[in-house]
Amino acid sequence: MTIRTANRLSQVEEYYFSKKLAEVAQLKEDGADIINLGIGSPDMAPHPDVKKELVNACDQRGSNHYQSYRGLESFRKEIANWYKSIYNVNLNPANQILPLMGSKEGIMHVSMAFCNPGETVLVPNPCYPAYLSAAKLLNIKLKFYNLKEENNWLPDMEEIESLCDESCRMIWTNYPHMPTGANGNMEVFKQLVDLAKKKNILVVNDNPYSLILNDKPESLLQVEGASEYVLEMNSLSKSHNMAGFRVGMLCGSEKNINHVLKVKSNFDSGMYKPIQLAASKALALDSSWYKELNVSYQKRRDLVWKLADKLNCNYQKDSVGMFVWAKIPDEFDSGESFSDHLLYKKNVFATPGIVFGQEGKKYIRFSLCATEETISEAIDRC
Repeated sequence: MTIRTANRLSQVEEYYFSKKLAEVAQLKEDGADIINLGIGSPDMAPHPDVKKELVNACDQRGSNHYQSYRGLESFRKEIANWYKSIYNVNLNPANQILPLMGSKEGIMHVSMAFCNPGETVLVPNPCYPAYLSAAKLLNIKLKFYNLKEENNWLPDMEEIESLCDESCRMIWTNYPHMPTGANGNMEVFKQLVDLAKKKNILVVNDNPYSLILNDKPESLLQVEGASEYVLEMNSLSKSHNMAGFRVGMLCGSEKNINHVLKVKSNFDSGMYKPIQLAASKALALDSSWYKELNVSYQKRRDLVWKLADKLNCNYQKDSVGMFVWAKIPDEFDSGESFSDHLLYKKNVFATPGIVFGQEGKKYIRFSLCATEETISEAIDRC
């Protein structure tokens, strides 16, 4: 007999990158020399001081103990200082910040804290697939608001408002946007906050890309009066090359943070202390860190643009973040078929846009998380 599984498993599939990267690994094992431009996992190292802090902290007495569910006070203070320095947002480290073990954890915990089964959340199309997975696992209804290239991948506020019925509890936003690289702006942010106040709905902004190839980092919490209606997630994964550390943050009002803490405290027993201390060191780095990082990403993006040109793909040069979002050539009917063409014919893997929603069907996403030499080799192959 087969052990029965929960009904919720029928609502989700294995994460795309879990399956596809296993296929890429198998192709490599079979002898193929695959260039992976598909996943946004930073290949550059964290700052040397961050690594030293992690190693040294491991030897501190008590570093292996359970930690506070709210995180170290010193870590929360560094997050507050960082938000003030980067976004000019004032946060009370005592009660307006909650450290996260990566944004995926935050997505699930926020969804559990604010949405009942059968209620509705609004998500952008295209979007980060984890928003969808959390809702499906929790039996929350999904409604999509469409982002289109002709509108610079910004939301149509009339469409969003039309979707905000009595069952709607939350709106997901993500600017700078993944996968398109579109940047948000304060006008759109103010409109979102106004709508949240009007409809008594929570807006959650996922904001891990604002320091990558972006001259003007912005936060939804910069909008006056936003904190009661806005939660914002951020992460050290991209901005500090610390994806494997699994460390991020949730920021908002004391009341909303406490709602999420009530969920989170039932799922873990605090973040490893040396990781919190290393993250604190990372957040205290001066602006030269980000400038040097972006010099490298700029060179890589220039090369990916050359690759896209060679493949007859169209892209926007005003995008930000660590990806290049490109429209595929007309002779291919979908980004998936184009991605397979590159993988099986050229030994180059890039992510098909359909992974992120129907609005991405005719697009493909190239990652900048590869060396200049690797990207140059991809150009030669194509």
